[in-house]
Amino acid sequence: MSYFAAAVVRVDGGWTASEVNLRGATDVDEVAERLRDVEPDADLSLLFVEADDTYLVILRLDEGEDLRIFGSDSAYAEESRLGALLVGDLKTSVTGLEEVDEPRPAAGGGEESEQPAVDPEADPVGDADILADLGIPAQKLLRLCAHEGMLPADVTAEVCLVLGCVDAVEELREV
Repeated sequence: MSYFAAAVVRVDGGWTASEVNLRGATDVDEVAERLRDVEPDADLSLLFVEADDTYLVILRLDEGEDLRIFGSDSAYAEESRLGALLVGDLKTSVTGLEEVDEPRPAAGGGEESEQPAVDPEADPVGDADILADLGIPAQKLLRLCAHEGMLPADVTAEVCLVLGCVDAVEELREV
């Protein structure tokens, strides 16, 4: 299973991005250590792991501590060794979150969409509020992941657009 792993780190209010090699990682703590190594002095570090245009995992470290993880689908743990390493221990399904007072995008003109907030086929796990303080509340993240036609790269791009670092991540893809 192929993957793309991009670290986005914030130091002194500015964002930088770099690709992270996860080959040979033996556990999620080693992945977190590789994220820390990108910029040890970062006040915020995010790692976006996209696998086979199907799965997205986001890891977050605040000042190098308190690892938080969100996975777009628990099935990733069954599909690959890397998936098992990243989301295999996450038991908290996030499909039961209460709807917030955020309007959903309309399906075609001005009508309200009947699309569920979360894809019924997916089983997102972990901390859906991982990006809430950065302008992406849990329901928005879940909707992005569940939106028909959205690839993990599209979700990463949307998140990075809100953060203000989309150009840096897109440059990594072109290398």
